Amino acid sequence: MNALIIGLGSIANRHISAIKELDPNADIYALRSAQSDIKFGVTNIFDLSQIPSKIDFIIISNPTNLHLQTISSMTSAGAPLMIEKPPVHTLNGIASLMEKIREDNTFTYVACNMRFHPCIGFLKQHLDKSAAKINEVNVYCGSYLPDWRPDKDFRAIYSANKNMGGGVHLDLFHEIDYTCWLFGFPESSACFNSSKSSLDIDAEDYANFIFKYPSFNASIILNYYRRIPKRSIEILFEDSTWYVDLINCTITVDDNTIVFSCPEFKIADTYLKQMEYFIDHINNGIQPMNTFAESLQILKLTLQDG
Repeated sequence: MNALIIGLGSIANRHISAIKELDPNADIYALRSAQSDIKFGVTNIFDLSQIPSKIDFIIISNPTNLHLQTISSMTSAGAPLMIEKPPVHTLNGIASLMEKIREDNTFTYVACNMRFHPCIGFLKQHLDKSAAKINEVNVYCGSYLPDWRPDKDFRAIYSANKNMGGGVHLDLFHEIDYTCWLFGFPESSACFNSSKSSLDIDAEDYANFIFKYPSFNASIILNYYRRIPKRSIEILFEDSTWYVDLINCTITVDDNTIVFSCPEFKIADTYLKQMEYFIDHINNGIQPMNTFAESLQILKLTLQDG
């Protein structure tokens, strides 16, 4: 297996670990902008001309504001693209990029690993079969941005900088993505976001989305400043309330009865399952879920004016 990675940050390292677990003999190349430390098991290259002729797939995991340009330059490579979420940070130039993807018949998948979280998978199966009426959905994700990469100045990373494609609504794109995956696209939506917290960053550190469905409403609240992380989904069915704790991987109902749990869960598992899914669909020539075009519809909800 030959893989090319563009953008060798923390998320890329998770993808590399997943590839190596699936194929310890995989050859992994990283396109770098400058001479950098050699990462074990990865070959650095510094120009497109150095890309081996046989590449099985390309992973795009550089800063979000570079995605549009990178995708455009990679569609002609003839290799499937795994694009780290969000697919791009702006809708400007999207029409021409979509045309290029179509012309080059590029296989695309936007990496939203939370779709492979055990609780999300259990919910998806349950909701697809359940006839119970939903009255309300509340999604929440909050954590403390300075803790994300404690070895770096958090104000210097892309998450904190609007011009680098940062902002909590883009960083925590997962919550908008899995809400649409679980419940479908809303009839209408509204959002409010701001940057007013003590973090003192220019990118949005708070976002609040309201999705209107035919028979219920969903609220999605995201922030960068919660000291003790919380990542949850609350579903108010007509006859019970389900509480999903995505950090501890449990689903409980009303009296704390456990509906589902996976105590051995590790977030790395979602990257492995996602990589298996991606490679399996490439090998079988099957269109995956969450293509670039599909993820773009979710991005449009994410980028709506507040």
